[in-house]
Amino acid sequence: MTVKQISIFMENKSGALLSVLKLLRDNGISIVISNISDTADFGIYRIICSETEKAFKILRDKNINVTLSDVHAVRLKDNKVGAAADVMTLITEAGVGIKYMYSFLLDGKGVLTFRADNAEKANEVIMLNKLDFLTEADLKH
Repeated sequence: MTVKQISIFMENKSGALLSVLKLLRDNGISIVISNISDTADFGIYRIICSETEKAFKILRDKNINVTLSDVHAVRLKDNKVGAAADVMTLITEAGVGIKYMYSFLLDGKGVLTFRADNAEKANEVIMLNKLDFLTEADLKH
């Protein structure tokens, strides 16, 4: 019910992001979605990609500070105004906190990607409400 996300910690300096992107490209790894958050000195580059385990190993072997975590990726039923709020209402009213969230389009459908403070409870909400969630297999095409 979750997908693997890679978080790469890197200095805010010219070329840091490019070196990671080239490394992934040169190893045939497709990025499905990426997100960068930064501070003055460093950034966290979060990616969901076609071959997460392979990407993680390649980055780690190059001594890049990288972690692997599980995130939920819920496909919105339709791309109407308020669809994201509807999903987040179900999650938060069940008492699940959201650590961070980002969204993207996959095959024309909006996808909310989030890290929950209680993954088991988030899974339960997703199942009980029959929300459409992505799996690792969905990311391989």
